[in-house]
Amino acid sequence: MTSPTSPTSPTPSTTPNPDRPSDAADAALFDAVAAEHAAIYGYGIVSAHSSPDENYLVSAAMAEHRERREAAIAMLTGRSAKAPLAAAGYQLPFVVTNPTDAAKLAARMEDDCAASWRAALERASSEQDRTFAVTALTESAVAAARWKQILGTTPVTVAFPGGTE
Repeated sequence: MTSPTSPTSPTPSTTPNPDRPSDAADAALFDAVAAEHAAIYGYGIVSAHSSPDENYLVSAAMAEHRERREAAIAMLTGRSAKAPLAAAGYQLPFVVTNPTDAAKLAARMEDDCAASWRAALERASSEQDRTFAVTALTESAVAAARWKQILGTTPVTVAFPGGTE
């Protein structure tokens, strides 16, 4: 739901963002911030529909995504690159009406964030960027696994999160 380059991604517009940096590493970081914006929005929906037993996961995930987004924005602005603005709203990939749908959305958002952070990792040009991206990728993969465990999905994780292999 989150990556602007993902075929399932809800984007407010199909017009390319003129603020997206031309540098590959900065552009990937820009895209990852956009994914984080969408995940934060999506977790509002997840929160409204998940069962009380999952509230701790929702709360932890929202805090983690907000902290990660803010740190990534600081990285971009520290390079005099613009960060994407959050959209006023996002189109969900499916209707969410119950706790199962909410868990499916959460797992999907975490998978989308993992894909964005994997792309940032692959394009990283500094040790700091690689360290940040691998941590973000790992955290998203762990969160996705937690939601998949709740759903009873197997396997709960893959060998190389964020990819298609």
